[in-house]
Amino acid sequence: MTAPNADYWVDKLGLEPHPEGGFYREVYRAGESVGPAGLPERFGGPRPFSTSIYFLLRAGDVSGFHRLKSDEVWHFYEGRPLALHILEGGGRCRTVRLGNNPALGEAFQAVVPAGFWFGAEVASPEGFSLVGCTLAPGFAFADFELARRADLLAEFPAQAGLIRRLTSSSAI
Repeated sequence: MTAPNADYWVDKLGLEPHPEGGFYREVYRAGESVGPAGLPERFGGPRPFSTSIYFLLRAGDVSGFHRLKSDEVWHFYEGRPLALHILEGGGRCRTVRLGNNPALGEAFQAVVPAGFWFGAEVASPEGFSLVGCTLAPGFAFADFELARRADLLAEFPAQAGLIRRLTSSSAI
């Protein structure tokens, strides 16, 4: 048997196109929620305790720059290493390589703090990356903001090449 490819995982895991790029499927949504009194004001309503998804990117595809109101934990599962780019204060970018080879500086998990702009791409010209993402409090599309290219270029001019690669030309 040959090694599974991206199409295999999209089919076997029932993944669908994600608005930020790639493919995903929610695999867990807590049955209980935290009410507004137990959350910071930025949430504006109840949220599930936690949510989790599978997420797959093919080489050449990107998870466009976006930010969330919750911390997000990324977990590496299968395929090529994933480059997770996190825009930080002072115009800096930190890239975390998710993968299964710590000798090459890869990590099985990484955390993107709430409110930080971030995006991802397969760190190889071929193949795919299959990862998982877990949020607490759980995900709601009301907490998701896709970046506008012009805004990121103004705030992070030293990262212009990366920003152009990980934002849509229609997000100007």
